Formats: sequence, structure tokens, C-alpha cells
Amino acid sequence: MAHGQWKCKRNKVGVPAVLTDMVHYRAPRLPWLSTALLLVVLSACDPESIQDFFTSYTPHERYERRLQESGLDQTALGRDWIAAASGALEEAVPVTTPYLEESYLDSREAAASAYRIPLRRGQRLEVSFESVPDSSYQVFLDLFRMGRDSMPRFLTSADSLERTLEYLARRDGDYLVRIQPELLRGGQYTITITTQPSLQFPVSEHDTTAIQSWYGDPRDGGRRQHEGLDIFAPRGTPVLAAADGVIRSTRPNNLGGNVIWLRDDRNRTHYYAHLDNQAVRRGDRVQAGDTIGFVGNSGNARTTPPHLHFGVYSQGSFDPYPALYQPPMTPTAFMGDLALIGEFVRVNRDRTRVRTLPETGSVALTELSLHTPLFVEAGSGVWYRVRLPDGQIGFVATRLTEPVNGPLEQQVVADGGMLLTDPDSSAVAVEQIDAGAEVGILGSFREFLFVRGPSGRSGWLASN
Repeated sequence: MAHGQWKCKRNKVGVPAVLTDMVHYRAPRLPWLSTALLLVVLSACDPESIQDFFTSYTPHERYERRLQESGLDQTALGRDWIAAASGALEEAVPVTTPYLEESYLDSREAAASAYRIPLRRGQRLEVSFESVPDSSYQVFLDLFRMGRDSMPRFLTSADSLERTLEYLARRDGDYLVRIQPELLRGGQYTITITTQPSLQFPVSEHDTTAIQSWYGDPRDGGRRQHEGLDIFAPRGTPVLAAADGVIRSTRPNNLGGNVIWLRDDRNRTHYYAHLDNQAVRRGDRVQAGDTIGFVGNSGNARTTPPHLHFGVYSQGSFDPYPALYQPPMTPTAFMGDLALIGEFVRVNRDRTRVRTLPETGSVALTELSLHTPLFVEAGSGVWYRVRLPDGQIGFVATRLTEPVNGPLEQQVVADGGMLLTDPDSSAVAVEQIDAGAEVGILGSFREFLFVRGPSGRSGWLASN
């Protein structure tokens, strides 16, 4: 490999491929050379890639290796299971937290589901999975972050016997949660996705509504930016440790006046400034919620009302607000019909809008004509997550659909035709419809009819 050609790419099981190659490098007479080369390669990788190299296989990867060792990866079902894992990430459903979904994975198919969640640095993601009625099978719960190259990067996974996952976001961005059961297992499940703050609010009996000056606000006529939040409260209000950690310094300075520097257990440095006075000393060990000082207006804040300047640093400053904000914790329960998950419904109103999120104000993906069939993949609140006949996925209000309990009308197929799996002339044919046969019309999409054939099987039939 020529100099400058090393790239930090993950291989099939998630380890940077160039690092895997380095493991097999041998230099018996120059043992320092392989170490030096490894250090050069590691220096070209970001911290997450370095962590990947020293991380053991995930439960999902171990299961895939067992499929390969047993030869099941060469079967149609095994290949479908492996393909479904990557396919789910490509089709991840965008959601906002808190989110609760009732969904279904067909045990007869090698299926997987994924959800795309926007997170801010400092937020703590919590995911829980429950299956009904069978909870004995193994399910793989994995978390990825979308990289700058729009490729998912593995971050962490739940233990093989756990169905919950927690993660502290270290970067702003979109994160992907993937769920996949072992082969030939599935059924109805509930997934709950919430976000929580990772820091306790640092002013007693106050919350984010007390913030009046924000991170990034201009200072000194625009010559610098505010590297924290100003939280206003009466003089003498207790200032609290926002996390467990150690007091690193209480030495005053001209800008902050009476200040405290705290290093928390996640290697973030907290800066508490403009204190009236401190209640701790350098080297003290504190727990989140301990009183460490009191609100004041010392330093360059003497002409302003008492407040706490609170900043957080880790390889530079970052906005502490997402780490402090307490969002709603209880997602809306599903209000639709559980029996329709995994079944077809049809639109009961012309120009029905399908949206990108289960929210009335979200972007409309498309509009559908009356009686368009939709496959219900899941339910959330008063919405169904549906797959459209053309393969698009979106959300439609439950009240705008009806079950496909029976045909809208009966129709004779004069010239015969082929019953297809999809409304596409190139789709797979599943049944021959003879000329003069009668079919039940269940719905329509574009130039195709969704029908129930003479054998009772449903499919698509060209209407011309």
C-alpha cells in the first residue's frame, strides 16, 4: 500500500478495514515498525473509528457470523436477513421525540426496521423495545450516526439480552435506531424513543425558562461570542453541580468574578461565573445537585441583575442548552386499530395527504385519490405509518382510512390478465385471471386496480 493511501473505512463487521489489515502485518526484525505504522493509521482516523478497532463484535455481528459459519448466509432467507439490515438503515423512518409506535415484523420474512432521530450534543437518547405476546426471542437493537458522507456509522448496541438502549449524543446530527429480530421470529412490538437532558439544571428551583442570554450571542460589539448561558435568579439562590465531578479551580478572574471550574465524570468542564460566593474548594468531590455556590453579579456583571453564567467545554465550548432542556417525556399513545397493523387499509377521502412525520404541520409527501390502498406498517398517536403502492413510506391520519373488509364492487375481466404483486407492469405475476372471470375491486392506484381474484388472493390488475 503506497504512502497516503490509507483510509479509515469500516469493513463488513464494522472494524476499520485498514486496521484489520495491520493486525496481520509482521516485521520480525523491526518490531517497532508495525507499532509505528499502526500509530500513523490511527492518527488518520477519528476517535469513533479508533474506538471501533478496539471494540468486540456487536450481538448483531456475532449472529451474522454464526449464519455465515453455518452456511445459512447462502440461503435465500439468510441473504434476505443480511440485506434487510442495511436496507432498513437506507429507509429509516424520520421521527421526533417523544415517540411511541406500535408495529409489526412478519416472522415469515427477514425483516428489520429503523428510525431516524435528530439529536443535539448533550442530549441523552433512550430507546426501549417490547414484543407482544412472545418476548423470548433475541432482538438486535443498534444505534448509528449519519456521517458527513451520509453513511451510517455504528455507535453502540444493546446487550444481547437487553431491550433498552441509552446513548449520550456527542455531536449534533441524525441518529439511526435499528431493530432486527433473529430469523423466523417477530410479531407485534412497541418501541418508545425519548430524549432526556444529561445535566441537572444548575440553578436551584429554576429551569430553562430562566435563561435570558444564549450561547452564541454577540459580545463586545460582535468581537466575540457568548460561550454559555446566562440564567437569571435572585442573589443568593443556590448554584448546583450539574453533574458528578471534581472541583478543579475556584480562583477568581476579571470577567467571571467569583467562579468555579468543575470537571465532570464524562470529561466535560463546567464553568460557573459571576457568583456571589463559592461553597466549595479545589479538589472537592461533588454530586449532581450539590450546592457549590450562590448566584451573584461579580466580575464584569456588576451592572447587570444577578445571574449565573454557565458554560460547558469539551474540545472547545458548545451550547449547553440541549444538555439542560427537559423535553416532554410521555409520548402519545396509539389511538388507532391494532388489528390493522400489518394489513391493508384504503383512503376514505379524495386528496388525502400523506405526511413525512406523524404531525399535522409536517410536509405533505403526496396526495392520494379516494380508495387508494395502503399497507399499514405501524401506528403512532392518531396516525398510521403506511407504505404506498409505489413504495413510498409516510404517515396518514387514521380517520382518513377504512379497513379493506370487502370489495367496493364486482367486475368482470373481459380479456383476462395477470394478477401482479405491485402496481407495475414489470412486477411478479402471482395468478392468471381468465377472460370472463369476476374479481372484487378493493381499491385503485393510477392505472391499476387492487382486486381480490377468483382464488381469494389479492393483487394488482391493469385497468386497461
